[in-house]
Order: sequence, then C-alpha cells, then structure tokens
Amino acid sequence: MGASPARTAGVPADAVLLGFVRALRAAGVDASAERGYAFLRAVAALRPGLRSDVYWAGRATLCGGHDDLERYERVFAAYFGAVGAPPVRQPVRTAPSPRLRLVVREAAGAPRAGGGSEPPGPPTAVLASSAEVLRHRDVTELDAAERAQLRRLLAAFTLEGQTRRSARRRPARRGEVDPRRTVRELLRRGGEPALLRRHARVARPRRVVLLVDVSGSMGPYADALLRFAHAAVRAGRTEVFTVGTRLTRVTRELSHRDPDLAMAEVAAAVPDWRGGTRLGELLREFLNRWGQRGMARGAIVVLLSDGWERGDPELLGRQMRRLHALAHQVVWANPRKARPGYAPLAAGMAAALPSVDSFVAGHSLAALERLAAVVRGARDGAVPGKGADGA
Repeated sequence: MGASPARTAGVPADAVLLGFVRALRAAGVDASAERGYAFLRAVAALRPGLRSDVYWAGRATLCGGHDDLERYERVFAAYFGAVGAPPVRQPVRTAPSPRLRLVVREAAGAPRAGGGSEPPGPPTAVLASSAEVLRHRDVTELDAAERAQLRRLLAAFTLEGQTRRSARRRPARRGEVDPRRTVRELLRRGGEPALLRRHARVARPRRVVLLVDVSGSMGPYADALLRFAHAAVRAGRTEVFTVGTRLTRVTRELSHRDPDLAMAEVAAAVPDWRGGTRLGELLREFLNRWGQRGMARGAIVVLLSDGWERGDPELLGRQMRRLHALAHQVVWANPRKARPGYAPLAAGMAAALPSVDSFVAGHSLAALERLAAVVRGARDGAVPGKGADGA
C-alpha cells in the first residue's frame, strides 16, 4: 500500500480495502469514515500483503463491540475467501478457535509453508480485488463462481429500518423526570431528599416490508433479491412478499438460518415464478389484507421490481397513493435503473413514481448496499421535490 498502492484489475489497493469497509457497513457494523481511515493507516503501518495483518488491523479499528465481531468475521471470510486455516502469528501450532478461522483463498499453485508462518501468496489487495469488482457488476453478468461469492456476501447483509421513538420509556441519566420512580425513591428514604429519577423514550427500528417481483422479466435478479431479503429477515423486523400473478407471504420460509434451505422453501411456496406481473391488483390485495391493518402503517416499504405492469397502470397509481399515505417511506429499487439511457417510461413505473420517496437501482451488490443505506435513513436516491419522508 503506502505511497503507491498496488493495482489489480484496475482497482487500487485502498479502493479494495474501502470496499471491504462498505461491505462491513452493509452487514450492520458501525464502520464510520473515521474508523475506515484508521483501518487504512493501520494496514499501511503493518504489511498489507499479509492477510493476518489486514485481519487484525480491521478487527482492532473497525469493530466497536462484541456484537460486531461475528459480523466482521463473516464479512472478512466472504470478502477475502476463507478456506479454514487460522490467522497465523501463533508461536505454537494449536487447533484454532472456530470464531477465528478467517483467511483468504490461496492463489493457484501457491506453496504452503510447513511451519507456523503465513504461507506466501499474492497481496491481500490482489486476492480481494475480484470482490471489489464484483460489487459493481450486474447480477446477470456473473458466472457460477462469482454468483457463489455474491451469495456469501449477501448472507452477511443486515437490513434495519431507521429508528423511531416508541411510547415505551426506560431509565436514563437525562430526559424527563420519572414521577413514579422519583416518589418510590423518596418513600424508600423516608421522605429525605433524593435525586430526581429520569426516563427517556426507547428508540426502535421501523418495520421493513419487502415486495419482491418474481415475474419473468425479473427472473435473472430474483435469486439475489430473495437472498437479500433472507438476510433482512434474519436481521430484524422485516416482512417479505413475492409478487407476480399472485401475492405470497414468504417471511416464514425465509426465516431459516441456512440461505439455501430458505431458497428451497420459497421455491416450493411461490406458485407464480417467471409469470406475468399484476402489480396494481396485488398491491391492492396487500393493502386490503395486511397493510391497512397495520403492517404498512409507519413502516418502510420497499418494492423490488422493474415496473412492468400488465394490468391497469391507473390502478397501480391509486394503490401507490394509498401505500404512500400509510407508510413512513416508500422505496422502489429497479434493477434496470442503472442501464445507460434508462428513463421510467414504462406505464407501471411512470404511474408509481409520483408516490415513491426514493428511487434506486437494484442490479448489483453495491446497489443493494445503497438500498440498505436508504432504508436506514440515508437520502440517496430521493425523488426530486421530495424529502426522505415524502414531504
């Protein structure tokens, strides 16, 4: 690294490491810009060509607590390609802890060292550059090996809605005076003066509802989007529906820990793979059956679709206005938005867009990372003339 970072496939080493930081952020690690800069400095001060140095530099600078460690290790393994050998620098060769089995895939033909030192191989930036390039490639252009790597990275995702203040309160050092706890403290002291007890409202993430289009035109993207939905369901308060010619709730199927098992369950539960698209009718069914009763009220609703509508576009426009009135935020992720010269001229997309707060792409891993940031409250992709909350 240093003054002249090595380049592979046109990707600077610093860009590769920053891509790793962005992947951590998408996985729920609070990897701020300040921590990312500290990570780059730590790697530069050590040996950027050794995966163990990169591993420990990132663990020391990017993890803010115990909860971040598991996410860090999962993303590191997915991003750098773990093979099961432990991080080295141990004076005695002992069986590694399962939580520390994180290294990068060895290059073809790279010799293995017989001792306890790290085997020689290409710099970490070289090994990880493919992951950085992969982040920006369209899902439909990936081969089998790249799709497998994409699935590992998607499995490390997390998706939480921006926080809201709930009606519940908890004890706090600052905030409004809690009269009940204050009076109880006075009684406990026999009427002697006591410190005022205070409480504050509890912040909770908003519910997220994902409506995933599995029609024929969305077939090439369906697997990646459903794996993204699987990671979201595993992470927090998320409901998932598939839309095509029918509306199917698949939250329970996606709750399985194993992504492949979850995909098999979804495949068995969804009867309308690669069929037509009736967005207006199915959105009306969702609102009448679930949304109006509370699932969409105050939630962040994300539609992952290319907007092709075989039904009445005016019906879709009316239902989108209903949805916008109920939800806290409506986000539309369209995989075709990133294509050169794209304009939302399809009848369904044109009818829905006035009721959309944020319109983003959904064709690649980087696009899904941006989508996750929008759901958490970033203003990326805001429709001109609207704020993040649709005002």
